[in-house]
Amino acid sequence: MPKVTIQLFEGRSLDQKREMVTKVTDAIVESIGARREGIDITILEIGKDQYAVGGQLHIDKTGH
Repeated sequence: MPKVTIQLFEGRSLDQKREMVTKVTDAIVESIGARREGIDITILEIGKDQYAVGGQLHIDKTGH
């Protein structure tokens, strides 16, 4: 029973997230033969003001 955690910057639509989890699930089923019903996916949405690389918040790098 694979457990997948996906971290994204917030702002994706519900339809985009639906498509993503369907395709990720399909890829796991096809690649390792896992049962679709046993695949758990958690989406963690992160604000650009909550993520930093190299000592700089992402929001400061993009200006958004």
